[in-house]
Parts: sequence; C-alpha cells; structure tokens
Amino acid sequence: MKITVFTPTYNRSYIISQLYQSLLAQTYHDFEWLVIDDGSNDSTQDLFHKLISENKIDIRYYKVPNGGKHRAINRGSDLARGEIFFIVDSDDYLTPNSLERVHYWFGEIQKKKAKFAGISGLKGYTPQNYIGTTFQGKHLELFSPQQKQYGISGDRADAFYTSVLRTFKFPEFPGENFLTEATLWFKIAEHGYKTCFFNEIICICNYLPDGLTHNSVATRLKNIHGTLFAYRYLVTVKQLPFSLRLRYFLNYWRFYLFSFFYHNSAI
Repeated sequence: MKITVFTPTYNRSYIISQLYQSLLAQTYHDFEWLVIDDGSNDSTQDLFHKLISENKIDIRYYKVPNGGKHRAINRGSDLARGEIFFIVDSDDYLTPNSLERVHYWFGEIQKKKAKFAGISGLKGYTPQNYIGTTFQGKHLELFSPQQKQYGISGDRADAFYTSVLRTFKFPEFPGENFLTEATLWFKIAEHGYKTCFFNEIICICNYLPDGLTHNSVATRLKNIHGTLFAYRYLVTVKQLPFSLRLRYFLNYWRFYLFSFFYHNSAI
C-alpha cells in the first residue's frame, strides 16, 4: 500500500529540510515524497536538486506558478503514484512511526463495510502535546462535518485515498490562491464518505509568521470569490451544528460588505 507524502511549499527552503530528515527516519519505507513548489522565489529549487541527487528516498519535485495549496492538491492527486495521499505541510515534520501508523489505520478502515475517504490523526506542538481538542478513546468513524459535535478542533494530520481526491476537486477561482480545505472535505462527506479520526500524534506542526494561520483575515479578503463561495457552501451543510452554520452565514455578509472597503482602499 504505497503512500504518497504530498507537500505543497512556497519559499520554505529555510525549514523544509526538517521534514526531509523526518522522512529519512521513517520506520515504513514504501512511500514517495511528492512536492509541488508553488512558485517559490527562494532557493527551494536548488535545494531539491541536491536532495534528489542524494538518492536516499523517492522524491518527485514539480515547480508551478503560484496558485495556492488547493490547486497544488488538485494537481498532486493527479500526479501521485501512491494509493494513499498524505498531506504534510512544508513547515511540519513527521514522527518516526508516522507512515507506519498511516498504513496501519488504512488497513483498519479497509476491513469496514462503510465508505471511507481516509483518516485523520493528531498534529502536535511536540510529540506529547497535541493541537486543539479531541475526543476520549482510540478512534471514531465520522462524517467530517460532525467533528465539532464530538469535541474535535484544530489542525489535523489528514490522509486520503488518492482515488477520492481524483474524483473530487477543489474549485479554482482565477487570480486567487486560497480556498479553505473544508469546502472539499465536507463535499466528500456529503457523498457518503466517512473519515477515521484517531488519537495519535503523527505530525509535529510549526505555526510560522509567513503561514496562512497568521494571516487568516487578510488572506480571505484577498481571495474574496473563494471566501464567499466557501461561506455560501458551508451554510448549506446540514451535518454542521446550527450555531456554526449561523456563524458562517454572518461571516459571509461580513466579508461581502467589508470586501468593498478593502478592495477600494487597495486601489
């Protein structure tokens, strides 16, 4: 069951070697590292030429014009050679048994009768301190929009069947390079696919000043068509709690109105 470790990156030559070293240390070896360089203007390309020449792991590197993480996932799922598509950000790194545990949990869901999109493990600030909140117990099998109802919040380490991501794609808006991933994960769930959430830290996360988390509001305003599309869609997801759908409804109008001031002031 080959795994594609997929990493979209933009100007992260100063830190992505940390992820590379963690891949070298994996206890599971049937994987490729597929990297989409999203238009970096630093030394990322030179770094990957060097890493590929070392020939220590299977690396496939593609440089594309800047289009955002969602476009990179769309393209990456088409290029992937693995049955499993494990999304790992360029400022994160993996625990030594991460891929072994991904392989294990996919083996578990293959035994089930339900349709599964994939699995979702914990990200941690450290190997002992997980991000966000989670449920009690070992694992839960849910539709992705249900996670809030079970106390699951914060960034997760997500891996999908590659075939699912080839079937369902992010919409792409000309001139914009951000769209929240929930639009696709929830759409997949609406088509009857569950996710297996499990309580193991398999990825260590760094929140850097140049990341999307630190620039959330400005990023959404700069990508207003995608932002409004996302909020319009999320309001319709019936598996989400009413209070959350109401918040998305209010956010839609907040960003719709604020966008007039923002874009006029930017001219």
